[in-house]
Amino acid sequence: MKKYDIYGMGNALVDMEFEVPDAFLETMGVEKGFMTLVDEERQFELLEYLRSERSVRSGGGSAANTIVANAFFGGKSFYTCLASNDEMGDFYAQELAQAGVDTNLAERRADGVTGKCLVMITPDAERTMNTYLGISESLSVEQLCPAELSESEFLYAEGYLVTSPTARPAVVEAMNIARSAGVKTALSFSDPSMVKYFRLGLEEIVGEGVDLLFCNREEALLWGECRTLAKAVTKLRQKARSFVITLGSEGALVFDGEDMHEIDACRVTPLDTNGAGDMFAGAFLYGITHSMSYVQAGEFASLAASKVVTTFGPRLTPEQYAQTLAEFKGR
Repeated sequence: MKKYDIYGMGNALVDMEFEVPDAFLETMGVEKGFMTLVDEERQFELLEYLRSERSVRSGGGSAANTIVANAFFGGKSFYTCLASNDEMGDFYAQELAQAGVDTNLAERRADGVTGKCLVMITPDAERTMNTYLGISESLSVEQLCPAELSESEFLYAEGYLVTSPTARPAVVEAMNIARSAGVKTALSFSDPSMVKYFRLGLEEIVGEGVDLLFCNREEALLWGECRTLAKAVTKLRQKARSFVITLGSEGALVFDGEDMHEIDACRVTPLDTNGAGDMFAGAFLYGITHSMSYVQAGEFASLAASKVVTTFGPRLTPEQYAQTLAEFKGR
């Protein structure tokens, strides 16, 4: 038995979440529905306009949300990231520790600025993110922990890392270590903009293929360079031995390596879609590493995602994770 179920890699970001009208995005020239990388000055400009609005601060980063979900459901997780020795870095490291996630973060972290993600939620529950990566942009092979990676069942990396000239090679190296050690590889495309603007980098990360790929409908279509899901599925099967395509209110498609399965969505009224895909991945990975079939894992992930979209923020409380698992087991 491996020491860890999931070894995750991703950006260390503290989320600051605001509810905003669509007019705010239009006035400030923010592209709705996408994650956009910005410099610290631009993020500060946006925060100045939002200073009087109520905000919620939480640990974030796509892969971190997934790893935290897996941990609170009862999985064993390790997370590789890069945070600085500032107050935000302390906050971030403490949240991971409280979730029971082991990390590479030492008590004496490097000088710098911990990354921050400004999450703007519009009335239609759509999330738009402007991210300043800070020190996280310097994530590199130096932060990899090969021993812990080799003692994991899955390596899971977020597609957002493709934007960094040092993090991308680190993910490639992690994929190579995993394959050599017999560790299954999993990747999330993370955001349509990653496929749209960083395709060559993602192709480098995917290499000859991954064991499990997570994407949503738009990302699948962009990857397949097509207009229909049927064609996108054909393209995905060329590089992923299994995959999940989340379809929002229409549920999800799960390919287990042999058969395609339709997963129904749980009917809820969403308040905030931030973290829905991360939660789906975390619950799904928990499921398939804890004796669930791909269908069962998909159904559990659908339930978990429905819980997070009815709250503000990308994560649930520890009690809500436990309640969600208990609800699923009680069905």
